[in-house]
Amino acid sequence: MFLNNDFKQVVDNPVSLYNSIKGLYFVGQTKTLTVGNRSVAWASLVNPHGSEVDLFVNVFTVSNFSNEDLLVQIWLNTDLPNQRIISKKVSPTNTAIRPLPRNEVNIEFIPSTPILPTSGVNVYERIVNPKTTLIAEEDGKFIEPPRGNYTLVIKSLGQGLSKSVVAFGWWENPRC
Repeated sequence: MFLNNDFKQVVDNPVSLYNSIKGLYFVGQTKTLTVGNRSVAWASLVNPHGSEVDLFVNVFTVSNFSNEDLLVQIWLNTDLPNQRIISKKVSPTNTAIRPLPRNEVNIEFIPSTPILPTSGVNVYERIVNPKTTLIAEEDGKFIEPPRGNYTLVIKSLGQGLSKSVVAFGWWENPRC
């Protein structure tokens, strides 16, 4: 038999909410990416040298605006081509903190290129159907130190040009 005083209230906050409250959770997206006709696109979470944080990948989405299937390859720690762009479409999720928290990790992307990865590890692949959005929740299980990256390489499986946008959610924890 249990009495009312035998129970304690427990609050279970998702780790993403916990990191958002602390000002450590960020979201952002690329500009439009175009693939097809022997070109691919790259979208990466890049933890730069000297950042002093570890990157925890929480979620990514790939929105496919085309009528063709897309193949998304997920790579860890590949060498990124030099012509990449740093996205300006990034924000902390907790905008109540003043001053606003600043991200150390960047979203970097290449809208269209013939260059394929030559290093790193292609850990898995996903198909994104036409006119849909793939949502992949990683829950922080991919952890990248400074100089590491979590990269999506997007290819069209059709004959025409395909357009997509990639978004990421991640948190940053100071290195011990």
